[in-house]
Amino acid sequence: METADSMNTSTAAPKPEGPGIKNSFAHLLDQRGITLRRDETTTLQVNVGLRCNQTCTHCHLNAGPDRHEMMSAETMAQVLRLARNRTFETIDITGGAPELHPDIHSFIRRAAGLGKKTIFRANLTALTRDDTGLMELLADRGVTIFASFPSINQAQAEALRGAGTFDASLAGLRALNRVGYGTGGTGGELNLVVNPSGAYLPPAQESLEKRFRKTLETRFGISFDHLYSFANVPLGRFRRWLVQKGNLDGYLERLKSAFNPAAVEGVMCRSLMSVSWDGTVYDCDFNQAIGLFAGGRRIHVSQLDSPLDPGSGIAVGDHCFTCTAGAGFT
Repeated sequence: METADSMNTSTAAPKPEGPGIKNSFAHLLDQRGITLRRDETTTLQVNVGLRCNQTCTHCHLNAGPDRHEMMSAETMAQVLRLARNRTFETIDITGGAPELHPDIHSFIRRAAGLGKKTIFRANLTALTRDDTGLMELLADRGVTIFASFPSINQAQAEALRGAGTFDASLAGLRALNRVGYGTGGTGGELNLVVNPSGAYLPPAQESLEKRFRKTLETRFGISFDHLYSFANVPLGRFRRWLVQKGNLDGYLERLKSAFNPAAVEGVMCRSLMSVSWDGTVYDCDFNQAIGLFAGGRRIHVSQLDSPLDPGSGIAVGDHCFTCTAGAGFT
């Protein structure tokens, strides 16, 4: 298992990806007189590793079976020490496929034991294959699940996530329903996350949720609590796909033309800080994907006793247009 000690400790952030005018998102904010600064940080998002059983075409982190980066036990302990700070209300566990981390059971128990809301961003196909009681642990500890389910059309879903993933994902949702998720009452909260299968923006979230709910209930006997639809971020594997298809510039322009100044108020980086598998701190998971450090300098979670300061600057790049397109990305 790799640790932060094996990483390059340079304090200079790599240049953010993005064609066209340099830092055009920052320029647009300046032109509109909009200031993007951090509010109180209430969510601590933790990426426990980049290993995944899939190689989804829309993955901004390039996660996959060939990735072996995993958060060490030492870094997990440092994250949990920081998470005890009273300012944090939510601990958000993500990956890769967080199911594949060998210490994920222990981490969930300790995170959920802090008395804060705990979110687990599940990979349904990995969760379905799990035989270690992880699903039952999540239900027992009252952990909220967000699960990627890109389409109710099998061909579209498998174009993004690979052959066989549609049926495996349905099996995962049914299993979650059986342990009480998404069924109302006292069961755990199950939310679906939907991304478009190509280089376009998602349809209206409300109508999409109604369509998914009706289809999943009537065709597959599956229920869920809420659905969130987000545009794909032009980074990582999705960015390479856009380049291969000759769609990168067009997609960026589509995001920019859909810029909604009202969405800036709700962007997640205002209230969230992201910790990568090696303990480095970022303003969001997308900045993590390109090594764009929080505040422009490399900080390790072990160096912090409290969240990032309210009023501090947020690192931005052209990919930030994704979070401010249309209804935004919160």
